[in-house]
Amino acid sequence: MPNVTTPDADIFYTDSGGEGPVLLLGHGFFMDSSMFTPQVRDLAPDLRVVTWDARRHGKTTDAGEPFTYWDLGRDALAVLDDLGVEKAIIGGMSQGGYTALRTALLAPERTTALILLDTEASACTPEQKSGYRVLFDQWCSTEPLEPLTSALAPQLIGGEPADWTSWISKWNSSDRMAVRPAAECLIERDDVVDRLSDIDVPALIIRGENDLSAPAEKADELKTGLPGAAPVVTIPVAGHAANWTHPIRSTRRSLRSSRRSANSGGGEAHSEVHLQRILAPHLRVDLHVHAILLTSLGVAEVHERLVPAEPNFFA
Repeated sequence: MPNVTTPDADIFYTDSGGEGPVLLLGHGFFMDSSMFTPQVRDLAPDLRVVTWDARRHGKTTDAGEPFTYWDLGRDALAVLDDLGVEKAIIGGMSQGGYTALRTALLAPERTTALILLDTEASACTPEQKSGYRVLFDQWCSTEPLEPLTSALAPQLIGGEPADWTSWISKWNSSDRMAVRPAAECLIERDDVVDRLSDIDVPALIIRGENDLSAPAEKADELKTGLPGAAPVVTIPVAGHAANWTHPIRSTRRSLRSSRRSANSGGGEAHSEVHLQRILAPHLRVDLHVHAILLTSLGVAEVHERLVPAEPNFFA
């Protein structure tokens, strides 16, 4: 798999290849790019899906200096540069969403749309900072890690125990001290709520119904602040890592037919009816369905065309 080297990091990424629109995805804290395996499987090659490991996660290495999510935004742009990609849909889950927002602010001309999964734009509160410091002090201690990882998995991932097994195994065998700089990045992140209005691209905001880490009010804050935001979509039963625990499989044929419908001479009404037919069985909408929206309607039109014919279609 490829890497791109910058003065500060050696960034690992994966590239599904293909001629479709580029979707760049950033993972959540304690996770890595493999958390998007279901989306790569279901979207490629209709979309060119690029995933990458943030500093202190997965296979990315760095120079050991402190960093911020603005630095990770520059890392994301370095991945696009290495691929020769000028513009992309920028997406991310949790801390990947923090990075996606900053990537869009750093390079609005390269951002065609945003997909924001279980994330927010605000800084940590003093109470959250205290809680995080207790967590990371315990993580980086000499005490056995396993009880902590088993307790953390349900909150960090959600879903069922089978969804946690591979991640708990990774965590238990990891270099537990390596997370410290990433923890400081998380705890001391700045607030970008007041800058959301500067990101004037289509934005799709998705959250798990039972996500305690990114509650509904944070998703609503994103919806209010982003000029191109579609209605917030809540995935029933899902927790924080909804794209991992509740991926929706759609066939490539459905994706191609939705594109043909959107591009046919049937006009706007025909395209919207076809889109609703695709979505009707999938009220548990997730990243995959939203990518279909982006490609079938055309990225530039998503925020105008995503208004449902019936008020509660996305409820």
